[in-house]
Amino acid sequence: MTLFDGIFRGRRVLVTGHTGFKGSWLCLWLRELGAQVAGLALDPDTQPSHWQLLNLDGVADHRVDLRDLSAMRAVLAAHQPEVVFHLAAQPLVRRSYREPQDTFASNVTGLLNLLEVVRECASVRVLVNATTDKVYAESTTLHGYRETDPLGGHDPYSTSKACAELITDCYRKSYFHEGHARLATARAGNVIGGGDWAEDRLVPDLVRAASAGKSLRIRNPSAVRPWQHVLEPLSGYLRLGQRLWDDARLVGAWNLGPGADGEITVEALVTRLSAHWPALRIERDAAAHPHEAAILRLNCDKATAQLAWRPVWGIDTALARTAGWYRRFHESGQLASADDLAAYIDDARKLGLAWAA
Repeated sequence: MTLFDGIFRGRRVLVTGHTGFKGSWLCLWLRELGAQVAGLALDPDTQPSHWQLLNLDGVADHRVDLRDLSAMRAVLAAHQPEVVFHLAAQPLVRRSYREPQDTFASNVTGLLNLLEVVRECASVRVLVNATTDKVYAESTTLHGYRETDPLGGHDPYSTSKACAELITDCYRKSYFHEGHARLATARAGNVIGGGDWAEDRLVPDLVRAASAGKSLRIRNPSAVRPWQHVLEPLSGYLRLGQRLWDDARLVGAWNLGPGADGEITVEALVTRLSAHWPALRIERDAAAHPHEAAILRLNCDKATAQLAWRPVWGIDTALARTAGWYRRFHESGQLASADDLAAYIDDARKLGLAWAA
């Protein structure tokens, strides 16, 4: 079976943020696709680390700070990537409140540095910049945010990613014309899945509490988020990269969300996840917390119509796979990542999705 029309086989691909949650899963998938993968990132900031546990052979592992322009220039000059997936970032809302300067330096200055070195690297044909569903100016719109809705941001993380959207669009219009790299941004929802141990994220916090035999105090249980398994946005990134390779008209912004099935409250997510792992217990945290949006929904009609992309796993399958991954790891130390990837691809094929044909 040839995935993504075989576009990544033998292709030189750079993943920034490869030591992180999404980045490590993307490297696993790209290696399975036969790509020549190089990674550029800081050291993993969690223990355990999905990247370290995967122990992937054949991925060039460069520990480089995005704010180090000369070091980034050296990596791109050495590898001459044809496709770049930019996932490196300071990705946590609550940390951004504590460390706003670091958040803007990583998410804005780091992106500027990457775009500058890509300008100098003639081999790059496609760049997919992974941003977030939080780039939109807050609204209670019922239809879900569309790519044409106003950008904004309340907290430093969201604002930095809205800036990243504007900067990417600026560089696309100002410097990357026909014959140069094709730039797109991908705005994904809240990802879940095995191998995430980040601080102040719901599922990793639940896993840590359950493993210690404790309950987790949760804030904002009525907050609505678009929850999706990590493989969903990654299939969207890869599909977008594939299509951009052949069609320069697909530059711009793309939403990659779960649809109405995955747009549920924090409390509902915990309740449904506990069906797969009864040890999970919660209690409400009534303390004051920094502002977070009450409702986030994404309209993905554009990706469905123009990329022939849509989610593969519904929320219950995503939760079952997530719980199963962590239970297997905590009970045996074994990873279910390759099994989850194979199952996801098989289910996409059964659905007749174009990228899995």
